[in-house]
Amino acid sequence: MLFPSFSFLFLFLPAVLAGYHLLVPRRARNAWLLCASYVFYGWWDWRFCGLLLLTTSIDYFAGKAIVSAPSRAAARRALSLSVAADLSLLGFFKYCGFGAGTLNAIASALGASHPLVPVLSVTLPVGISFYTFQAMSYSIDLYRREARPARSFPDFACYVSLFPQLVAGPIVRYRDLDAQLRERETSWAAAGAGAALFVLGLAKKVLVADAVAPIADFAFSRADIGFAGAWTGLAAYTMQIYFDFSGYSDMAVGLGLLFGFRFPANFLSPYKSRSMTEFWTRWHISLSTWLRDYLYIPLGGNRKGAARTYANLFLTMLLGGLWHGASWTFVAWGAYHGFLLAAERMRGKRSFFAACPAPVQVAGTFVLAMLGWLLFRSPDLAVLGSMLRGLSGLNGPGVLFPAHDAAWLHWAGLAVAFLLAFAAPNTWEMRWKPGWRTVGALAALFLLCTAVILVNTSSPFLYFQF
Repeated sequence: MLFPSFSFLFLFLPAVLAGYHLLVPRRARNAWLLCASYVFYGWWDWRFCGLLLLTTSIDYFAGKAIVSAPSRAAARRALSLSVAADLSLLGFFKYCGFGAGTLNAIASALGASHPLVPVLSVTLPVGISFYTFQAMSYSIDLYRREARPARSFPDFACYVSLFPQLVAGPIVRYRDLDAQLRERETSWAAAGAGAALFVLGLAKKVLVADAVAPIADFAFSRADIGFAGAWTGLAAYTMQIYFDFSGYSDMAVGLGLLFGFRFPANFLSPYKSRSMTEFWTRWHISLSTWLRDYLYIPLGGNRKGAARTYANLFLTMLLGGLWHGASWTFVAWGAYHGFLLAAERMRGKRSFFAACPAPVQVAGTFVLAMLGWLLFRSPDLAVLGSMLRGLSGLNGPGVLFPAHDAAWLHWAGLAVAFLLAFAAPNTWEMRWKPGWRTVGALAALFLLCTAVILVNTSSPFLYFQF
């Protein structure tokens, strides 16, 4: 079920809100949200509800074993089993095909006449990377004594499956929601802020991200894309992924407020960054902090000398790239960012453009981020090669985008995307000020979004594939 769909906006969400606030006793609200979240997740494929329940059970009972362990060694064994089980499930569903294909390619290069291992066709469960990392943080934090155990299995299951941020984040740690799962209050002010965030996020997705997507799709689908088309296509994808994912995050945070939950910010205008180090404090904040706390710091962080620090940064980003998808282009994207972060750390976290005026620093960092998205968007090395030829001008000037009656809408969407990314305040910087003008503006924006959805069915969020 998609947020920008009639089934969600006019059936599922109103029913869940009505049940939560009007029909269900306060003590049963977590159970109500748990049931609603499994309905939401099972809308795609009910069979994967069992996998979600399995992951939840693994970490809940591992947490109980960690808390009741007679020694730190016993607690460590329980944690190891939990992490191994989580990563095994994630590895099987997400990476078994990639691993088998890589092994067969190596064997073929070495002269093998038959595939070394069979390549299984495994359907990737929606959001498995997000809820696996979220559930893992619970048992890890219990072992570190940075969280208290869940009050009950339904409470923990509600936390893992909470539908506003189940399939694409933000990755919320249990310790940040523990008190809210036990007791939370809703208010008209919070509900108003939540509705405003949801509508703004919906507009980001439907009116901006979906509008620029055809320009990006055109560029990445042509083997002979020219210079103009390659650069505009890459710019379009750079805006598409930001407004698609930040739009989802805004909607998730807004929905959380409607039910009394306060999720952390996940985006803070990353394209305004002056360095790649700053970029990663603004982009997908919940993932970057997760990788920092559960991977970079355990590897040694910056505590074991400069060379080890650079290696830890590179390895963390390399694995972060692999987390996004089972493809060598994702690995290359992670390596690219790892190299940039390590290089900036060598410069004392100073931008490569530190000697330039602030606007040039922002522009230079933006171009570096764009080049990274080239790796991220390319489904394989062949597409990457064709885009590189186009960007370098080897395919000639080419065309920007096919001319048709609605082409101006896509160009207008791209212009609006750049304006919002660089000149508008972040949605988190806005303050909800109740008033008829504000309500009227949000209502008009919501009606416009629903009209667009009616005419053009909205595409799934890009991060659903992760």
